[in-house]
Amino acid sequence: MHLFHGIASAVGGVLQYIRANPDDFRAKLDTHLELSLFALLIAFVICFPLGVAISRSRIASFWALNLVGIARAVPSIAILFLAYPFLGLGFRPALLALAVLASPPILFNTNAGFRNVDPALREAAYGMGMTTAQVLRRIELPLALPVILAGVRTAAVEVIASATLATFIGGGGLGDYINEGLGNLTVGQNVLLVGVVSVSVLTLVAQLLLGGLELWARRVAVPQ
Repeated sequence: MHLFHGIASAVGGVLQYIRANPDDFRAKLDTHLELSLFALLIAFVICFPLGVAISRSRIASFWALNLVGIARAVPSIAILFLAYPFLGLGFRPALLALAVLASPPILFNTNAGFRNVDPALREAAYGMGMTTAQVLRRIELPLALPVILAGVRTAAVEVIASATLATFIGGGGLGDYINEGLGNLTVGQNVLLVGVVSVSVLTLVAQLLLGGLELWARRVAVPQ
């Protein structure tokens, strides 16, 4: 009972703070969403066609995936500070760091999705007179889509959570609440919890939405 009471009290405090500061919360939420969505979009625009291209060659897959794997080992906070001399403080370096973070799962899964398409299906499609573009669009993409969406889901969860780091270089977002709450204990717990709870809810929503899309794609790819 004490646990449920504590959770209810925390949620109540968060809602009370948001109601008292709606404009500030909306501005930080908008910045967090912009950072996350644009980072995912940039990563997808680059990594989807690259993943399709390298899936055609084992050698290209090996080198591209290993190079991206090395980049993945670099912490996001390190990328933020490495970008500082070139991009300064604010939104742009945060966007760069998050796009780099989002790239590996999208690239890996796109490559895996297309490589796992049965070659016999491709040959049958070509035998029916389909062009390469038609095979890609009608055969390969529907079969690879569930795996690609799984990569996007992983990237989205990582990006939404890591976007809180943007606060350290003036990028804004919900991380401002977490930073403020940790840096000033006199502000109280509510400010910290506003950031933590909001990011958790955004992550859960992204997980559910993209998970639902992934299930739909699997049903379309493999009719029951």
